[in-house]
Amino acid sequence: MAQIGLFDIVGPIMVGPSSSHTAGAVRLGLAARKILGSEVKRAKIELHGSFAATYWGHRTDVALIAGLLGMGMDDERIPRARELAHAAGLEYSFAAADLGDVHPNSVRIYAQGSADAVTVSGSSIGGGRINIFDLDGFEVAVDGTYWVLLTKHRDRPGVISEVTKVLAVHGINIAFLDVSRKTRGLDALLLAQTDDPIPDLAVEHVRRIPEVTAVRTLPCF
Repeated sequence: MAQIGLFDIVGPIMVGPSSSHTAGAVRLGLAARKILGSEVKRAKIELHGSFAATYWGHRTDVALIAGLLGMGMDDERIPRARELAHAAGLEYSFAAADLGDVHPNSVRIYAQGSADAVTVSGSSIGGGRINIFDLDGFEVAVDGTYWVLLTKHRDRPGVISEVTKVLAVHGINIAFLDVSRKTRGLDALLLAQTDDPIPDLAVEHVRRIPEVTAVRTLPCF
């Protein structure tokens, strides 16, 4: 029998009104910002299912913008997110979209910074909890409870073992490891969720691995 924790009963410390439509939405926006790794300059936000149908009443749009601005789900500034986005020069748009057979509280965020861009799709699954299920077209599963190392690399033998070797040398324990690719021999994505923070030196060592084309790290969020 699955155990139920206090967090599941009372929910997170948050600015409401809804843990699913507001707190979870803040975390989804914040996740997109952290994956981008910089301030968000422009965002196209596509709402699916219940998010699309009820976002105005639950302030889901305001919550997503707040997350993109870097706010946590207990930030008292959340109700002023639209105003603060205007002041920060964040351009954004909302649209309804069918994301397929996914949780009804789901969103796809195209986030662009000054030098890079990402596409992040995720769901708010209740109690402020989230699941990121797609990153730049690659299937992933990230809920923000672990530190994460993300690498994009060319699909060649030995790359995965080199990345995991770097983490081992730095004393970083891997909790979960997933690798996905679209086409054999082309681009692949490695996602290592770790029990420990990933130091900058480890990131630099991974970046030097032949065939690795991009590296990102995510803290817990």
